[in-house]
Amino acid sequence: MAYGTRAGRIGRGARALTALAAACLLGLSGCGGEEASPTPDPGAAQSRPGEVQVEAVEFHHQLDGYRPRKKRYNFYFTYKVVHPWWDAVALGMEDAARQYEALGVTVDYEYLAPVEASAQDQIRRLEEAAGREFDVIGVDVADVDAVTPAINALIDQGLRVMTFSSSDASREDGCRRIAYVGNTHNYEDGAALTQALCEKLGGRGKVAILVGTQGAPCHEDRARGAQDVIARYPDMEVVEIAYDEDRADRAYELTQGFLARHDGLAGIVCCNMSNPVGAARAVAEAGREESVVIVGMDHDQEALGYLRDGVIYALGVQDCYSIGFNTIQVAVKIADGLLPGEEYPEMTEESTTIVYQDGAAAMLRALYGEID
Repeated sequence: MAYGTRAGRIGRGARALTALAAACLLGLSGCGGEEASPTPDPGAAQSRPGEVQVEAVEFHHQLDGYRPRKKRYNFYFTYKVVHPWWDAVALGMEDAARQYEALGVTVDYEYLAPVEASAQDQIRRLEEAAGREFDVIGVDVADVDAVTPAINALIDQGLRVMTFSSSDASREDGCRRIAYVGNTHNYEDGAALTQALCEKLGGRGKVAILVGTQGAPCHEDRARGAQDVIARYPDMEVVEIAYDEDRADRAYELTQGFLARHDGLAGIVCCNMSNPVGAARAVAEAGREESVVIVGMDHDQEALGYLRDGVIYALGVQDCYSIGFNTIQVAVKIADGLLPGEEYPEMTEESTTIVYQDGAAAMLRALYGEID
């Protein structure tokens, strides 16, 4: 089920990320390639094997000192699909809301998504929210081309709309959203992970790419970054690109097909949080973990276990907690009528950190309480 109103939203996140929720909400200690782009984004994934990265997620946030102009706010946020990745974003949102509450400011919000990604479902949700007098409407864009006109229509009605999470529809896309909080470097993340894979393979081999949701900007951008890096290596080839709809079971089935069709498959690039899990399951089941290099995204517990065990080579972990925390802060300022440049930027950039096998156990302890 998706999150409902603020009063009901903690339960699912805590079930999905039990130790993470406890660490965040109780205030315990946080977790602590040659770049593919000639001018790498400072927030993009940048680390190398042997550099243990356990501070990929920043739990210790404080409100930035801005004094809200109202005593109560009501926000609506919709995202691509019900998934543990967005549970982690919600934990950061809850932390910010609790800190505002301590200042005597009530922040209520709804945080809802479909069980299967759908741009049309997202448009319907936005249209319904438009008639409910929210101070700010936030959207993690499912498809730029489809959803941008819906966002612009809300802006034309005088509503305040922002984007957040991992997928923006920017001004360059023709979208008039007010601001964005989230990953601004998905292309660079895909490129950096693929550079790590290419170096591991010595610049040779056949590679398959699992993208995720067709049309989702973050997934498509990472896949473009991956393809551009592989194109630089004359002895490397992308043999297949497939969309798994952000489902681990579908990624598992697609990977089984890759392995059956390509005896010499050397690598798999995974562009969302679900597909490293499915790919690793299939590769391990086939006994191909020594010959197929997997790189992918984010902090799924099973994926981190595969990283620790050497089935996955590298994961780009996004700081979902900070995305959620900063989304609430920016939404408050937008609701108060402030524009980008007045107390907040048009784009609030969040970080991605590449984690290798030597950092996996520490990540599992910090996020899930797993002890070796």
